[in-house]
Amino acid sequence: MTKKVVVVPMGAGLLDAAKLMKKNEIGSIIVVEGVEAKRAKGIITERDIVHKVIAKNLDPYKAKVDDVMTKPLRVVKPETTIEDAAKAMRENRIKRLPVVNDDNELIGIISEGDIMKIFPIVVDLIEERATLG
Repeated sequence: MTKKVVVVPMGAGLLDAAKLMKKNEIGSIIVVEGVEAKRAKGIITERDIVHKVIAKNLDPYKAKVDDVMTKPLRVVKPETTIEDAAKAMRENRIKRLPVVNDDNELIGIISEGDIMKIFPIVVDLIEERATLG
């Protein structure tokens, strides 16, 4: 997982979120409640901006992140296996899963790209399990 997650507080303007995404060269941003605790509440992706704002002819200068974010947020815990995270992504047709602790505080994010980086290792583990079983 990536531990440094770019966040935006609830109530922030959509334009601020989009600028943060551009500045950090990322395709999504997590919306949090409480800057200190970082309780994950939603996610905004580039696709959300296109489909929920631009395509609906809404004013991106007036829109708030709360209006656009996808919620409820699908999350995983730190102890979630890579296989279970990948399965959750596939079943929910999402590319990113925030990682939260028991207090729903954001501690990281795992993406399809993160999983693909270790894919050869996962394949080796699956093959090893198959030969042992």
